[in-house]
Parts: sequence; C-alpha cells; structure tokens
Amino acid sequence: MKVAIIGGGPAGLYAAILLKKQRPSADITVYERNRADDTFGFGVVFSDATLDNFEKHDLPSYRRITQEFAYWDDIAVHFRGTVHRVGGNGFCGCSRQKLLLILQERARELGVVLHFEVDIDDESRFADADLILLADGVNSRFREKYAEHFQPEVDLRANKFAWMGSTRPLDAFTFIFQETEWGPFIAHAYQYEAGHSTWIFETDPQTFERAGLTGLNETQSAARMAEIFGWFLDGHRLLTNRSMWRNFPMIRSKRWVKDNMVLLGDAKASAHFSIGSGTKLAMEDAIALADAMAKAPDITAALDVYEHGRREEVEKTQHAADVSLVWFEHVDRFWDFDPVQFAFGVMTRSKAITYDNLKLRAPDFVAEVEKSFAQQVRSNGFDIDIDKPMVPLFQPFRLREMEVANRAVMSPMCMYSAKEGVPGDFHLVHYGSRAIGGAGLIFTEMTCVSRDARITPGCAGLWNDEQETSWRRIVDFVHGNSAAKICLQLGHAGRKGATKLMWDGIDRPLDEGGWDVVSASPLPYFPDSQVPRELDRAGMNAVRDSFVAAAERGERCGFDMLELHCAHGYLLASFISPLTNARTDEYGGSLENRLRFPLEIFEALRAVWPKHKPMSVRISATDWADGGITGDDAVAIARAFAEAGVDLVDVSTGQTVRDAQPVYGRMFQTPFSDQVRNEARVATMCVGNITTADQANTILAAGRADLVALGRPHLVDPFFTMKAAAWYGANEAFCPPQYLPGKDQIFRNSIRDRQDLEELRIKAKPKTRAELRSEATKPLAAE
Repeated sequence: MKVAIIGGGPAGLYAAILLKKQRPSADITVYERNRADDTFGFGVVFSDATLDNFEKHDLPSYRRITQEFAYWDDIAVHFRGTVHRVGGNGFCGCSRQKLLLILQERARELGVVLHFEVDIDDESRFADADLILLADGVNSRFREKYAEHFQPEVDLRANKFAWMGSTRPLDAFTFIFQETEWGPFIAHAYQYEAGHSTWIFETDPQTFERAGLTGLNETQSAARMAEIFGWFLDGHRLLTNRSMWRNFPMIRSKRWVKDNMVLLGDAKASAHFSIGSGTKLAMEDAIALADAMAKAPDITAALDVYEHGRREEVEKTQHAADVSLVWFEHVDRFWDFDPVQFAFGVMTRSKAITYDNLKLRAPDFVAEVEKSFAQQVRSNGFDIDIDKPMVPLFQPFRLREMEVANRAVMSPMCMYSAKEGVPGDFHLVHYGSRAIGGAGLIFTEMTCVSRDARITPGCAGLWNDEQETSWRRIVDFVHGNSAAKICLQLGHAGRKGATKLMWDGIDRPLDEGGWDVVSASPLPYFPDSQVPRELDRAGMNAVRDSFVAAAERGERCGFDMLELHCAHGYLLASFISPLTNARTDEYGGSLENRLRFPLEIFEALRAVWPKHKPMSVRISATDWADGGITGDDAVAIARAFAEAGVDLVDVSTGQTVRDAQPVYGRMFQTPFSDQVRNEARVATMCVGNITTADQANTILAAGRADLVALGRPHLVDPFFTMKAAAWYGANEAFCPPQYLPGKDQIFRNSIRDRQDLEELRIKAKPKTRAELRSEATKPLAAE
C-alpha cells in the first residue's frame, strides 16, 4: 500500500506512525512545506485522558512525549485582585517543536519517509497512491480547492487573540482577567517546559481598537501586553513567534472524504484554544483513521468508518469549544460578579465540569461558592444560614411578594387531556402530585384564552365558568397540601392552532373539526396547514380582551403568578419574529413595531393582575433559523418587557418555523438565559434538557439563571425535588404530614448513598500524572 501525507504537523506525523505500525511494508511518505525544526506557536496541552489514548496506541512515542512534559493539576483564576485555585484537573504541556521532533524521530524509526520544504498544491503527483491524507492545517489549500465537495464552513470569531510565550514559570493552568482603561484583556497561560510558558492574549474587538493595537508589529504588541500583565510577569519577558493578532476560525466541513483523499486535523475541523483541544483533535483523528484502517475490509470502507465514526466525537468537542469561546467573548457580562462566582463560571463554562464533580475535586472552593451564593440570597432579605449554607437549588427566591422555597420549577408542559378546555381529574393528580413532590414553583400548561386559541382539541382553557371552577379546585389543592406556588400560563396558539393531539401528529392540521386560525401574517406553518387570517385591529382588540378576561378568572382561582406565552411560534410570538411577521403597518418591520402588540397584551394584563403578584413572559430567544430572532434580539425583547413591568423572563427557544435547525445538547438553551439575565439585567428562568439537580446547581451558582425549570424529569418523577432535597440534605423541604415517614427514610438513606457514591468516585478516579509524579519525587519517610 502507498500512502501520501500532505502536512507534517501532529495529525500527519501521528497518522504516519500508526499506519506504518499496522502495515510495516507500506510505502508511507510525509510532505511538509516548512523545515523540520520550524514551528509556530509555543506549547501544546493535553489532558491525562488524551495521554492514556497515546499510551495505548504507540508506547515509544508516548514515553518520549511524557518525558518532556510539564505537569500540573490546578487551574488558577485571577480576577479583580483575587486568585482561586481549583485542583484535580490533570493537564500536561509540551513544547510544540519538541513534540514534532519526537514524532519525526519515531516516524523515521518505523521507516516513514519525511520530506521537508516541499510545497504540495496538486495531488495528481500522487496518482499511484492508494490513500492521500490531507493534513495541511487550518488554512488547508486542498479543503479550499475542493470546497464544493467538502463544503467547509468557516466562522471567524469576533475576539482578537495573539499567541506569545514567556520565561515566567507557572505551576497551574492560569487564567488572568485584567481590567484596563480600554476594557478587559484575558491571558490563558501554562508552562510547557522548564523556563518556558505559553501565553495566549485575548480581547474583544472594541477593546482591541481602544488599546491602539491595530497595526502594531509583534514586538510592539508584546510590549503592550507586558505593560498590561507586567504585575504577573514579574520581570519575565514575552517571546514572539508569528505572534500577530488575528481572529479564531471555527471550521466545520460537511464532508471529510473525497475519493481516496481524507481531511485530518485542523484541515477538517478546529476547536477554540480555550479548551486546548486543537492538537488533541488532530492526533485523535489519526488514531480514529488508523483504527478504521485496521478493521475495515478496504480503504473505501475504512474512510467511511472514519468519517461517520469520528464525526460525533469531533462535533461534541467543537460544541464544548463553541460554548467556551462564547463565554470568553462575552466576559464583560460577568465582570461585576463576586470573584468566587466568576471563578465558578470559568470552571463550568463549557458544561464539561458541573457542581458535583467540582465539589469532589475542590470541596473548599465549592464551599466558597455556596457561601457566596447564600450571601447574595441573604442580601435580598432572607434570613438563611451563610455559615453552613444549602446548595443553590434549595435557596429561596422572591418575585414581588411571592416567595418560593426552592428554585426547582416544574416547567409548563401541555398535557392535551382537557375536555372542551376543562381540566379534569388527570390535571388534579398531575399538578397536585408535582406540588407535593417538592417543586418550589409549578407552571400550568399553556392555558388558552378562548376556544379558538387552542392548539389542539385537548388543550386546557380559561374562558368560561366551568374551567374556572376546575382550575380553582387544582389551585386550592396545591395551596392546601404543599408549599409550592402555582403560575398560570396564558397563551393563544395562533397559526399553530386547530392541530392534532401531540401523539397523533404534532402540529399537523386536524382532518376534521378544526376552527379558523389567526396570526400576524397569513403564513401557514406547514405548506398544507390552514392559512391563518391576518389579525386586524378589531381582531387584536378581541384577543386582548380575551387575555384580560382569562387573567381576571386566574386571579379568582387564586394563582400566585401569571405568565404570558410569547414563544414557540404561537400568536404573540408570530408578531415578534420577522420570519412570521410580514406586516407593513405599525405592527411590522422593526423589532420595536413587532413587539407592539405583545406588549399591549402584557400591559393590559399587568393592569388587572394584582400589583403584589409577579408576572413573567416566555420568549423564544432564538428561532434557530437564518433571518430570525437572535440572542441579541432576545436581550432587547427582555428589556422591553422589563420596562413594562415583567418580573421574570422564561427563556426558551425555537419552534417558530418548521425549517429551524436547533443545536440540541445538555442544557442547550441555558446560554440564552445567561445572555438575557446578564445583559438585560432581569431575572430569568432557564429550561431545555436540564435533567439533574447537579445541573441545576451548576446553572444557579454560575449566575446563568435564577430559577431552573425541568420538564421531562418531572413527567416521570413527581418527587424529583424531594429526592434532590434528600440528596443534598435540605431538611427544611416541605412534606405533607401524611408522607413524613417516607421523607425521614429517604433523607437517612440518601446520606449513606451519597457518601458511598462519592467514595466510589474518588476510588475509581485514577491519580493524575501530576499527582503520581509528585508522589514519586517525595523523599521516603525515615524508618
């Protein structure tokens, strides 16, 4: 077999090593445009898990690499005169040049032919090759040459960054967040060998301009950074090596394979430096390709296995990198945070680390986080323990005069089980059991303000006396048997009305028995959906009056809170989104105009809803579609509602148009809550694939939301919150007297179960290489 590899970076060299090990007789040649000892950048960083992978696949190169590494366990966060160190992370750094020389030496040992200072721009010279690896880096000419086939997407990020080095020794992966007269600067720094450390400087484009960095050369830029971070550099100089300021390109390619050519490393996909995964991804690409070549019957099959088997892991890493880089791009949102909360946000920014696993590795740090959160709660008038505080999920919260005992919320979820809008026994059990189960706040499903406002024939409503009586029965039960508060969510389906029950075909139009639907504009949801009638002024008045009448009924029922549904493509959302609002009158066009009718409804509700009771609004913070609502729009929307008197923004996303492309994942909507809360400066509730109390604690402690709504966990477990209270020892959690023996037992059992699980996790966690090295260098105790 003949293999040509274009690009002598980590991906190309490691692939050559692994393929040559598999097939000693293969003719494998690497072509690199630079000299053998050229390198751009300073150090590379790997986790212990990545090194484990290297050890498994090529022991000789692994041993040489690890002999050259600098190891550390701690991450140090410097912010506003404080430093917080978090241990147990298991990282190691190595000179990029040293890494390349080690891989070159190992490749030669195996018989790989290496050619340097050879610039390849035409693969036809390798017509006789069985396999061509395109590992020519982030600016891959072959990816661009065949762009129509590979379909790359390059997202050039806003922040400016420059890669430099220093002689400053470091004993931790170090983040420095530095305030300047021009704005915030960030340093990401780590030691990669004795006497040398990597420094990546980052700032937003506005600060970059104000600091006068535009047009400066490397030496001048280094001098400016030395001025800003001189207090920490402590006299050590900054080193440059092609250290020009640039924007990071996030690269994704829809295809990785063309004929017998395959993209590897940065040529196919990049990951932001804030999670240190570029070289890791490149070398793990090589591992995945070699594994595929070992298992598949031929090269074509192997490339297919590589592309489809590897893509999920690459995309997961890129998603984590995306979340991380966005945090750094918007660090100004958190600049007024308490420093310990800020440091917690740094640690948990990419969702890879959560509250519970951080508590295992850095219990003292998390104890600080708990105390800081409790102090914030106490400053809002609650008499709580700040010396031995409860976890954030079980801290109280106030909206106007409504106080909730904890921040676990049962999300509004349509049950599609009402008869002519009347909630029945199913609803009594559904809401009553979740309230008894311990949630601080429960939401009704979207309750429709008129018969024609329903989504489906099974939707609950509040437009007549029978419905009011049934809802009052539910509210009375909740208040009489639990400590939960209950919020009434009012909405109008708009163009998504007259559709089938969810389990019969979600959002599909009824075959019979439908009703006329209305919207901001006459645009059907599906091509075969009913075309809605565009609301005129008389229609708007009628809708407004039906909302007001429903709110007045809700007050008579005794609901503690009222929410206006302006999300998910329903009537009011159809006014807000430009994808569903094509009006040319004063209710269309600009965002200000598109918000006009939803705000009219909200203001009319606020006028009749008691002043001591809070109101919230549910919004879609993005339409997940080109030309639709964005996160920045969501901030403006939240501010407009806040000015109208909203107390809480319930941040959801999407469901506006059928061709939306949502990016799902754990806590996938939380970043939008984070943005709205910390830019619009309004309380938020987050929702969306939040499944554990651990995740809820992470979100709250990091300041990404004030309440956490959980949907599906509550569907299968009405006592989700009580179980979480037992797990975290929240003894004050309310329990009906009939259930107290059960509460006592689960609290006793949970103490033991938690201790057992933590002990198992600690025992199962292998010691980091930094810990092992530290132990190996300790002097033996005298006998």
